[in-house]
Amino acid sequence: MTDAPTHAADTGTDEADDAADRKVVEQEQSEIKDFVKGLSADDIKSGNWFTKLAAHAMNAYTEKVDWQYFQDRYEGVPADVIVDQRIKMASRYAALEGGLSAGAYTATVAATIGTAGGASPATVPAAVATVMVDVAFISQLQLRLAYDISVLYRVPIDVHDPEDLWKLIRVAFTIKSGEAANKTVTKAIPVMVRPLVKRFYSGSVLTAGKALPVVGKHLLQRNVIKIGIPLVGVPLAVLLNRYTTLVAGRHARAVFRNEARVIELAEGLSERSRHPQLMLWVAWLVLRTNAKTKIADDEALLMRHLVRLVRERHEVVDEKLANVVDIDPAEVWKRVDAEPGDLGDVLDAAERVATVDGDVDSREKAVLAELRERCHRG
Repeated sequence: MTDAPTHAADTGTDEADDAADRKVVEQEQSEIKDFVKGLSADDIKSGNWFTKLAAHAMNAYTEKVDWQYFQDRYEGVPADVIVDQRIKMASRYAALEGGLSAGAYTATVAATIGTAGGASPATVPAAVATVMVDVAFISQLQLRLAYDISVLYRVPIDVHDPEDLWKLIRVAFTIKSGEAANKTVTKAIPVMVRPLVKRFYSGSVLTAGKALPVVGKHLLQRNVIKIGIPLVGVPLAVLLNRYTTLVAGRHARAVFRNEARVIELAEGLSERSRHPQLMLWVAWLVLRTNAKTKIADDEALLMRHLVRLVRERHEVVDEKLANVVDIDPAEVWKRVDAEPGDLGDVLDAAERVATVDGDVDSREKAVLAELRERCHRG
């Protein structure tokens, strides 16, 4: 996902496009081979190869690729369209690389691994280079694709911030739960390929901490499935690479597009608010109305951005609200009643906040009805 891909997408003919895409993939694969040569056996066995790959893949890339980078190439094109093109392009590259790697996965290598008692390919010298080039190529491709999508939806990701980097990794490799990944897979791929791709996502779910070597072990483990593919044929390797990348891209699009939606909502509420401090209290009351123990992700995201935007735009920081554990409706109503003038902006904000995670339930409707009555003063 470098400069070349953005220009290789439309060269006039399918043959020219294929040739340009293949050239890009071969160039990227050559660079990955050089990267793999610099890995030690311990790097691969421990999973530390991924720590090194993350730095190799993202440091220079993120300095060059920002929102303006895409604007210069797709001026005036909506983000959804560009994201769709990037996902399709990455899937093409993954398929091409799958064909090249499958040629190197010889029957001899597969048999060697078979005689090793199902050992990880990382322990078999004949297979290690081929496996690592394939895994590192696809990992880098999917990591950069997820980053591209975050940039296009204007969701800030700082790869030098551990929290942001972990978020990007989790999205890029659909690390949440096996069930969530399988639901995405089912919608994204043809019926005939589903068993193979589901097998790719099945097995151990990454639940350990945020240590990058753990991710390296996880990615290598689930890519071992490809070793057996040459006994069936190269086309399956091509399909597996294509559709797992398609799944990764669609997952990243769903996550970052939704976050962009929440950020856009927060920005609109903050910009229109004439009572920013009161709005925060009312918003938090609405969000906590139906949350017995854990607040939903979208609700937490909205509140975080609302607080940030109110601080940045209105220079309002409410320490008392920050220290609230269980919000008392009576405290909020007292604040509403004490505020003079038209509170239509507060009511509008509350109604929008209630819909952030879907339909408005009965408890939220009751809170909104109470607020509406207090805002409509005679």
